[in-house]
Amino acid sequence: MTFTPTPPEPVTPDAPAAISEPLLTQGWLDLAFLHWAMDPSEVAGLLPTGTVPDTFDGATYVGLVAFRMHRVGWLRLPGIPYFGTFPETNVRLYTVDAHGRRGVAFRSLDASRLVPVAMGRAVFRLPYVWSKMAVRAEGDTLTYTSSRRWPGPRGARCRITLRPGERVEEPTALEHFLTARWGMHNAFFGGVAYLPNHHPRWPLHRARLVSCEEDLVAAAGLPAPAGDPVSVLYSPGVPVRLGRPARPAGIPTP
Repeated sequence: MTFTPTPPEPVTPDAPAAISEPLLTQGWLDLAFLHWAMDPSEVAGLLPTGTVPDTFDGATYVGLVAFRMHRVGWLRLPGIPYFGTFPETNVRLYTVDAHGRRGVAFRSLDASRLVPVAMGRAVFRLPYVWSKMAVRAEGDTLTYTSSRRWPGPRGARCRITLRPGERVEEPTALEHFLTARWGMHNAFFGGVAYLPNHHPRWPLHRARLVSCEEDLVAAAGLPAPAGDPVSVLYSPGVPVRLGRPARPAGIPTP
């Protein structure tokens, strides 16, 4: 029997479904979104089984996203102030599965708290790494720094400095594609799962990239970015709910 994959769901600025019983709650604050275009063939082999690169006008993207995680909490319990609050920087790719669900797949997640790193690796099978990190504001400029500690490659670094600008009243189709992601594809408990999320519509600002010195993208097994990112955005942040994982069936084959 031949199965036909469902066409990708539309890109929507608002989450398609509420999450009434969250697995996790958290805040994502002071986000810097940097993106470079890539050929889908360059990333296809790095994605979870059962997903393919999601594309916009024939290109896919690698995202370098730096932010402050704020008060991670389990279920409906209050968020944790210390162990649940830390800087994070992730390298992510864009995915779609056979059910048409668009999402992201993480190649690495640098975080500054060892306990959440260990839990993320053990429980969610996510590629968390422990790093020395900071997010600093000086005037109208934000600087995000990280230096990898464990497991490696030790010493992989990132330093992003940007200056947020005007509010984006109507994001472009590409800006929606890069930011309005309502789930994550990842290996989970021996299989591949889709973990949905829900949050208010992103408050986005255009941003001027002052400098970017990083080798996290190459450390994640991707080609090192050539030139400046094609998109640089900032957001003050949103409160987030993550739902329980659902298993996708994978990409059907004849």
